[in-house]
Amino acid sequence: MKVSKSTLRLMAGMIPALAMVACTDNDDPNNGNGDQQTPADGKFVFATSVQGSNATSNVLLTGESLDEGELSPVNNGLINDGATQWVFYKNFLYALTYQQGNDGQTRSYFLNDDGEMEQRSRTYKINRFTSYGFYNDYIITMSTGDGTIPDANGYLPKTLLLSYLDVENQEEHNNDTSSGLYSMENLLGNGEYVTLAGAEQSGSKLYCGAVPMGLSQYGAAQGNGKWIRPGYEDLKHDEAGGTGGGSYKAGELVGTQYPDSCWVAIYDNESMTHPTIARTNQISYAAGRFRSQYYQTVWAAENGDIYVFSPSYAVTMTDGRQQTKKKAGVCRIKKGTTEFDDYYCDIQSQTPGGNRSFMRCWPAGGNRFILVMYDRALTEKNPAATELAIFDADTKKLTYVTGLPANISSVGKTVYTQNGNVYIPINVENENPAIYAINTATAAAVKGVTIQATDITGFGFLTPNK
Repeated sequence: MKVSKSTLRLMAGMIPALAMVACTDNDDPNNGNGDQQTPADGKFVFATSVQGSNATSNVLLTGESLDEGELSPVNNGLINDGATQWVFYKNFLYALTYQQGNDGQTRSYFLNDDGEMEQRSRTYKINRFTSYGFYNDYIITMSTGDGTIPDANGYLPKTLLLSYLDVENQEEHNNDTSSGLYSMENLLGNGEYVTLAGAEQSGSKLYCGAVPMGLSQYGAAQGNGKWIRPGYEDLKHDEAGGTGGGSYKAGELVGTQYPDSCWVAIYDNESMTHPTIARTNQISYAAGRFRSQYYQTVWAAENGDIYVFSPSYAVTMTDGRQQTKKKAGVCRIKKGTTEFDDYYCDIQSQTPGGNRSFMRCWPAGGNRFILVMYDRALTEKNPAATELAIFDADTKKLTYVTGLPANISSVGKTVYTQNGNVYIPINVENENPAIYAINTATAAAVKGVTIQATDITGFGFLTPNK
């Protein structure tokens, strides 16, 4: 339903000056690329949250431009249940929901012939997910969880859990974990199990950051502990402990024993079985991290080359044996190949103080990428990812973005490229959020459309669905 004036009055008590606009969340930089589409073909869609005195309302808002104006949800919004991730793909908007380790309810939306957002008929649950990606007609969500076939000790092997969302046909199915084809145990040849961070299609292949997680009960028990490195025996837990995402079981060795390497799992198609593994010792594992979510940092440039970014999150491990010595950086796998070439760039040394990293990144057109940077070293207390930078892969130069507000509270989860600019939501303290256009050649930011809301949680471009 549309947001009425009476509904807005019920949201009174918001931060002063908020006119209750909606905002958008989209993590797919490949959808709705402005170089192929223009606003005349459809509308920009903003997923927003509006904080009232007693509750938060989520509104999908439509607009004609990213570069100017101010949008309000009054008579121009679709109230919804919100999402963990807003994903735009093939003229549909998917609301993927993560519910504290449980299955989440998924909904999808489209732009109708009247230029208004409308929910599609079907909703369904998908597997718990920690990351996702795209392949042809599918949105693929993924996580690593327990398999179904125990060993002699009763330990279950860690297994890849996939949900396939067929966006055109509005269908969903999961992979068959009973086949044994999806075991994540010893995927890298070092006994450790793996979780995947993102899935990037280049040609017919899928490139996924393979994050080593340590030894599960199943892996640690194999061969009477043969996968535990000499001198690491004390890292194996004798009893269960921890809480939430940091919980562990007796017999596990939590965290990788190989923090100074990076692996990419390369699959031939969407079945995601029998991967080829590419490895480099130039950087640490490739994934952005926030709680249990693993952000994709393996991306294809416009020419199809795969750039593999590592924030070096393993530097934050408590035990020195599990801390990486590698700096945040980037390596490359050339288009159509399955091995790293000799390309390498030290990103960290180009930051203020030479000790900062980044939370996540996306392609920004050509061979340039936009990175969400931390304001201090990962090893310092409470680093905030509130700065932006443009990385030029050709020149290996990192340039911090200028022209952004000083009171940034958070940076959006999605980007959009158009005419040499990359657009990204900027949420600010005590003000309305806005979309900023960043010139990728100069790294200069210009404020665009302002949204009368608390946060812009995602945005993208849709054309009417016929």
